[in-house]
Amino acid sequence: MAAGLGLEAVGIDVVPAAIAIAQRKAADRGLSARFLVANALELTSLNERFDTVLDCGLFHIFKDDDRLRFVDSLRAVVPAGGRYYMLCFSDLQPGDSGPRRIAKSEIIASFDNAWHIDAIDPAKIDITTSADGVLAWRASITRT
Repeated sequence: MAAGLGLEAVGIDVVPAAIAIAQRKAADRGLSARFLVANALELTSLNERFDTVLDCGLFHIFKDDDRLRFVDSLRAVVPAGGRYYMLCFSDLQPGDSGPRRIAKSEIIASFDNAWHIDAIDPAKIDITTSADGVLAWRASITRT
C-alpha cells in the first residue's frame, strides 16, 4: 500500500516464504519496496529508523511478555514524533477461534511509556473465512 502511494516502504516478516510472496507481488505490480526477513521483537538489529510503522494483525499475536518486547523494539526504532498505526483483533469479537483478542486497556497499558495514544477506535479486519470480518481496534499512536 505505501509503495503504491510512492512512499519508501520496508516490509518485515520473520517467515522467509511470506517475504518471497511480498516480493513477487510488488514485482508483479511494478512497485519498489524492500522486504526483510526480520523479527519484530528485535527491530534494532536492522540498524534503521522508521517515521511510520503500519501494523495489521501483528500486535495481537504476541503473548504478554512478547508484546512488551515488541513495544520496546518499536520505541527503539521510531523517533520522537514518529507514528505507529495498528489494527488488531478486539476483545469484543465473539468466540474464541483465531488470534488472541486485545482489550483497549491492554493497548493503553502497552504504550504508557514514551508514547501518546492519539486514538483507539472500533474497526473491522477483513478475513477470508468470514464475509463479515472480525471486530478490531484501530489505534493511532505517536512516539513522544
